[in-house]
Amino acid sequence: MKLDFIDLGKLSISKANMRYAKKAPDVSDILPTVRARGVLVPLIVRPNCGPDAFEIVAGARRFTAAKIVAEETGTAEPLPCAIVEDGDDADAIEASMIENFKRLDPDEVTRWESFVRLVKEGRSIEDISATFGIPDLGVKRILALGNLLPRIRDLYRKEKIDAATVRHLTLASKNQQKSWLALFDDPDAYCPTGRQLKAWLFGGQEISTDKALFDLADYKGQIVGDLFGKEQYFADSDAFWVAQEAVIEARTDEYLDAGWSDVVIVPVPEYFHVYEFTKAPKRKGGRVYVDVRATGEVVFHEGYLTSKEAKRLERGEPIDAGPKSVRAEVTSTMQTYIDLHRHAAVRAALLHHPKIALRLMVAHAITGSHLWNVKPEPQTARNEDVRESVETCQAETDFDVQRRAVLAMLGFSDEEPTVTGGNGDDYGLAGVFLRLLDLPDRAVMEVIACLIGETLAAGSAAVEAVGVEIGVDMARYWQADDAFFEVLRDREVLTSIVAEVAGEDVAAANAREKTKTMKRIVRDHLAGENGRAKVDAWVPKWMAFPPSAYTARGGVGSVAAHARVLAARGSGNEPEPSGPGAVVALPAPKKPEVQERPEREAA
Repeated sequence: MKLDFIDLGKLSISKANMRYAKKAPDVSDILPTVRARGVLVPLIVRPNCGPDAFEIVAGARRFTAAKIVAEETGTAEPLPCAIVEDGDDADAIEASMIENFKRLDPDEVTRWESFVRLVKEGRSIEDISATFGIPDLGVKRILALGNLLPRIRDLYRKEKIDAATVRHLTLASKNQQKSWLALFDDPDAYCPTGRQLKAWLFGGQEISTDKALFDLADYKGQIVGDLFGKEQYFADSDAFWVAQEAVIEARTDEYLDAGWSDVVIVPVPEYFHVYEFTKAPKRKGGRVYVDVRATGEVVFHEGYLTSKEAKRLERGEPIDAGPKSVRAEVTSTMQTYIDLHRHAAVRAALLHHPKIALRLMVAHAITGSHLWNVKPEPQTARNEDVRESVETCQAETDFDVQRRAVLAMLGFSDEEPTVTGGNGDDYGLAGVFLRLLDLPDRAVMEVIACLIGETLAAGSAAVEAVGVEIGVDMARYWQADDAFFEVLRDREVLTSIVAEVAGEDVAAANAREKTKTMKRIVRDHLAGENGRAKVDAWVPKWMAFPPSAYTARGGVGSVAAHARVLAARGSGNEPEPSGPGAVVALPAPKKPEVQERPEREAA
């Protein structure tokens, strides 16, 4: 490098200069000094084509100011220049950028253009970071502007969109950017900007990576980072939840193996309100509640019972029966799934057996139950998928059709949610009674069947006794759905189910495969897809009438209920003393005089 004074006419701005191909730079801050003293700091130049021609690598603003002064005075002083060797564009670009970074920070688009040129010249991100004193992440964020469509970069350069908007647009796909530009160009459309733009891009489900329970290094999905902030987001919320739920499932198994009585998933949009629960240690039956938020955050609350259960403990009453040392065969969510589907099937089948329904109603009237106030079974479940599965099943559809017919028969609106549940006032009672007097016996029996179906407690031994007595065919009312497979977690049970539908050889060959693979095998056989032989009318053992278990571990509510029914049958027809859900002892089944519908034979 050598120093020399070069005439203005022999100088031009190099393409490597950050100020090249732009409007004249703002020199108002240095112009007074150049007028008074001239250019004091040498420009950095290199030889250009032509005799004695040089291009300015750094110093375009001083050159511009000197030209303005020359036009004002009519004379042009030669400018001090440091002449560098020709041939290395990367060195020239760096020289221009270093100087400009120190003097007047260029906009991000200009930095991106210069950084891209450096990368094309062979500079690595680490080299650029070391040269300009910018962290590697900062360089990557500036280079992220390359994800933007040229028109969006131009809008940002012209200050028609702000930094927050362009930052979020760097997270968008090209198609999303095109859609956003269409909104931007439409004067009658709402064009999201700033924070609203992020919600628009992610469909309201922007989930940041700090919410992940899993190792991001093992995540196969796409992760996007904004330009100026430190936040990163999952591009596909569904892929995030698949990975997140796998960890939740593994943590659930760990809690159960550690001796916790149960792990309850509190799904979106429900919340775990601490004030509704009481702390309880593991040895006293405390559960783990997993609070899953729409934001992707998952909070594990260890050692809680409901307030009602805590009061029972204070009175010295057990919150449930049986040892806690052995993990139950099914989770509480699976148990709810089983109970509600079997309950739905029994009450639908009862529609065809009004004489049995009448006898069951009389038994309820004599012995009472926790539902016989009278009020309908609420069919509640914490898991939204379980609720939806039951609401849309064939049994519930059949029952709803008859319920609407009964409501119309009684003179009520068919939009009423239940037949049961009136306010009990004398006027209403008298009106219903008079209406029933006008109905024939057969119609009254249909009302009774509907009433007992609504007030039959899910998961009770009464469901078991009626289902066996009628001979309910669960395959008529139930088919395996997504909710079933979602709550099916036990590997030993799943292996047995694979053996049921695919055979022992397939089960043995896949015993060490992931549960996802085993579920896929079962699904394929039930649907007859992917070359698998179709299996019709399959029902898991817990849900059949009568039920049975897959393992010796126990903990299946339907099997326990069936045992209570068998005990009642063999105990002289005396009811077993127990709390809610107790069953009235039933005599050995006898065929009714008139078989309304031979469902047992069809099953």
